[in-house]
Amino acid sequence: MSNMPAAPRLSLFRKYFLALFAAVVVPLLFAGSVEAWFGYRDQRTSLNDILDAEARAAAAKIQDFIEGIRDQLGWAVLLSWSDSADEKRRLDAFLVLRQVPAIQSLSLIDAAGRERLFLSRIGLNRVESGDDQSGNPAVAGARSHRAWFGPVTFQRGSEPFMTIAVAGNRPTAGVAVAEVNLKFIWDVIAAIRVGRTGEAFVLDQPGRLVAHPDISLVLRADETAAGPLRDLRASILAQPGEAIAGRDLTGGRVLAAMAPIAGVDWTVVVKQPIVEAFGPIYAALWRTVALLVAGAGLAAVLAYWLTQRMVEPIVLLEDGVTRIGAGHFEHRIHLATGDEFERLATRFNEMASELAISQERSERISRLKRFLAPQVAELVERTGDEHLLDGRRLEVVVLFCDLRGFTAFSARAEPETVIGMLGEYYTVLEKVVSAHGATLTNFSGDGAMVLFNAPFSCSDPAMRALEMAHDMQVGVHKLLAGQRELDHRLGFGVGLAMGLATVGRIGSEGRLDYTAIGNVVNLASRLCSTARDFEILCDRAAADAIGSRLPLVELKAQVLKGFDQPVPVHSLVVTEKA
Repeated sequence: MSNMPAAPRLSLFRKYFLALFAAVVVPLLFAGSVEAWFGYRDQRTSLNDILDAEARAAAAKIQDFIEGIRDQLGWAVLLSWSDSADEKRRLDAFLVLRQVPAIQSLSLIDAAGRERLFLSRIGLNRVESGDDQSGNPAVAGARSHRAWFGPVTFQRGSEPFMTIAVAGNRPTAGVAVAEVNLKFIWDVIAAIRVGRTGEAFVLDQPGRLVAHPDISLVLRADETAAGPLRDLRASILAQPGEAIAGRDLTGGRVLAAMAPIAGVDWTVVVKQPIVEAFGPIYAALWRTVALLVAGAGLAAVLAYWLTQRMVEPIVLLEDGVTRIGAGHFEHRIHLATGDEFERLATRFNEMASELAISQERSERISRLKRFLAPQVAELVERTGDEHLLDGRRLEVVVLFCDLRGFTAFSARAEPETVIGMLGEYYTVLEKVVSAHGATLTNFSGDGAMVLFNAPFSCSDPAMRALEMAHDMQVGVHKLLAGQRELDHRLGFGVGLAMGLATVGRIGSEGRLDYTAIGNVVNLASRLCSTARDFEILCDRAAADAIGSRLPLVELKAQVLKGFDQPVPVHSLVVTEKA
């Protein structure tokens, strides 16, 4: 251990220190985040309820203010009008002006629509003027709905006014029409407080500022300046039932809710600065941060202590794994800690043994592949029986195949084109041979030799061989269809025969092949040479084994080189061509 370099030790220490530190701090962060989230959500719900209740209460107060004026006007239209001047009614009108300072002027209209009395705080009074007011919208509205509230107007571009008209219970009682100075609502709005610094304001239907704690904003009647308040109301209308975050006239972030004021089509909006609204959750967050700092300090101490105890066995394991990874499978890790580290060292030693066995197997397969087809080598290794490769006398089906016109094609084409085309051709053949479980003994130029029933026996080898030959024809011709621009005269032929042959390892010490020797091999080779493009020829033995299961056509007996008598030949009808 004393000879180990310092850098890995420091790296391991830092790594596990951070891991152990995070194991404590991350749960604390998660718990703090969850607590903050639920605290925020609960506070948000509470704020929704509080602001909604405040908005409704503010709307009720303003509605009481307006209804109080309406009720006072109702006292002025209790009695029916007589033809002569009514001194008592004039005294009642003065009493209304005295009791309701917000009323700037009051007109009493009789049942015929004539003005009988006009009182004003700033203008001349009129008695029995007789002016026809029947066309006045206020008079008509009061007669239709008992009470009528006009739109907000700004006299002299400053003070907001609204006309209120009230009709008597009887038509003969007439109508009282009052011009109300809305700046008196300031007393109501100024008294509304949400939390410590929250406040309320009132907008009419078009979005003009009717009432605000800062009365100068109302008196300026500046619609452009009130734009942020209209935007705030629009945001609340877009998500009804929720308190919405937005900006007020000063650009500060606020949380706001609204409620309608019945009868006058106004809206009261209450707002509270977000800093104040979320003050409790901010305080909770600071407490959480303090706990996290304390927990992180404790975690750092524990992580340092635990990491010190873990570093030495980890460094030893790291060195052992490095040696095993470099191929020293004989190396063993000796660790006697009596805990999980010791068990881990044992597992690494077992792994090294298994890797050694695997390496030996891989080298064995590599040696076999030097003289065997890859699939034969894999099979021998999987079974563990190399005696399967010893020479034996077996009934096999031998298949030969090669390209037609390839010699002329290779003489004309560029070497790169020939090599590339052969690579694709071999790939097609290997896929088909593998799919049918045959043994590909070798490639020779553009030809190949395939065995069925050796070195491993299989059921119905003739049937499987002919089915594979059919798939070879289809696959190769699909390949050739894409190579027509190279040479349209390229083709593919297959010949196969069934019979006894000697199979096994043949060759020298440096090069061995697994192949078959015998008359059946020569016959299959001659049939392949005889087959034309897209033709599959087989001998009588294979045809008899197939019977009527495949569409075989008996051809004229062929005189083949090396055979004294004409050989019966059958052809498989191929049903698909690329």
